Amino acid sequence: PGRRRRRRRRRRALVTGGPCGAFQAFSLFVKAREVPAAGRCPAGGEGVRWRCCRQAFEELPGIHRHVALQHAGDIGRQAGLTTDAGQRAGLPAEQAAAEASPSSGPVPVGGADGLNGHSCGTPEITCTLPDTSRVSYDDLTSKVGEVLLYYCYCEVKDPEKLCSWQKALCQHLHLTGKVRVASEGINGTVGGSKVATSLYIEVMLSQPLFKDILCQEDFKSSAGGAHCFPDLRVGVFKEIVPMGIDPKLVSYKETGIHLSPQEFHREVEQYLSQASQGQSDTILLDCRNFYESKIGHFQGCLAPDIRKFSYFPSYVDENLELFKDKRVLMYCTGGIRCERGSAYLRSKAVCREVYQLKGGIHKYLEEFPDGFYRGKLFVFDDRYAICSNEDIISACRYCGTLWDQYKLCSSQHCRQLVLTCPSCHNKGLTACCPVCQEKELKVTSRASGQTLKEECECTRRRPRVPIERVLQRMLDAGK
Repeated sequence: PGRRRRRRRRRRALVTGGPCGAFQAFSLFVKAREVPAAGRCPAGGEGVRWRCCRQAFEELPGIHRHVALQHAGDIGRQAGLTTDAGQRAGLPAEQAAAEASPSSGPVPVGGADGLNGHSCGTPEITCTLPDTSRVSYDDLTSKVGEVLLYYCYCEVKDPEKLCSWQKALCQHLHLTGKVRVASEGINGTVGGSKVATSLYIEVMLSQPLFKDILCQEDFKSSAGGAHCFPDLRVGVFKEIVPMGIDPKLVSYKETGIHLSPQEFHREVEQYLSQASQGQSDTILLDCRNFYESKIGHFQGCLAPDIRKFSYFPSYVDENLELFKDKRVLMYCTGGIRCERGSAYLRSKAVCREVYQLKGGIHKYLEEFPDGFYRGKLFVFDDRYAICSNEDIISACRYCGTLWDQYKLCSSQHCRQLVLTCPSCHNKGLTACCPVCQEKELKVTSRASGQTLKEECECTRRRPRVPIERVLQRMLDAGK
């Protein structure tokens, strides 16, 4: 025990070795994770040369990337503990290298992203990664999992560093998906195993930046996993939801009144009752895009025929008379579009009251799967839609039979979604419109692989910002 205490004191007395010391510590860390030549087969396959965090690596760049991303904080703390320094402290080379192994607690992020393992330049951001040493690799990467949808509006002083931490966190947990970071907050939809998503939520809730703002109920989940997204995309943007309006001009702080799913359900029930008698002073407004509301929406809603949320402000501007002196009930997928959308509508000072569904359709369906929302819920991943009831409210683009499963237009130049039933699909009707169908044949015959700009009948015929002439069709839908 005495010798161990003396060794610990000598190790603490060591000074940081600078860039050279950091390089040697990195090399020792990698060296310590080599699989002995005799054990490379059959232990992990003939090509496996390193093992770390229950992962196998065959190439040197692979283990280097892993160590730089996941263990830079540990190496930084041990940068002065080179082989010579370690031996001066009474340690053999192998033990000196082992001193750089991950701790049992959260792993600080550092290294290439410019994070120092303690803070991201602001006291409210803690850049740590959860400990996964007690979780099996199979459980962490299981294909049976879920997709999380969440957002948090808050003031972020350094979006770049929050972005770097998010990217490291998602990679550490083998999550895929999309995360948008801005000075106004964070918006994410990520997929992975249930172990991984559970750890993700736990770390997010412990992040001081989101304290007293983000809570467990803010995470909407649905069956899925990492396979629901092609990759991981994390970036810094001006807005966490692209409405195209500077957040300084229309802030999330000026949002409408939030209604719980129960409160919203009662409001919709009352609205439909009054609308059936032609007495309603309320508009039930769908803030989503036309292809989302096409396969699922609330009964009696007004669903703008817009292709992007960035068109929503123009839609409001062109239809101010429609909203004049009305009570507006707004909803979207998870609630985030309503935050900025309701703020924009309120800024026009024409509505009597503006309300929004807290948690969006996601949370409403958890409590009212057979409520006033009919059809599927569109989601922005490879599933395209999730369901809570058996209703099909949309039809095949070609034959008109009931159908609500989207596929991408088969034409290489187009990224539109198309509803084509199995029968029509088998006939080769796989494009979103005749124009695309014809172009597909030309592109296929040319076999050039050239990607052309989207230009099809669907887009050309749809006005960018539709003008609602009358309210009667909305009332008819309510009946």
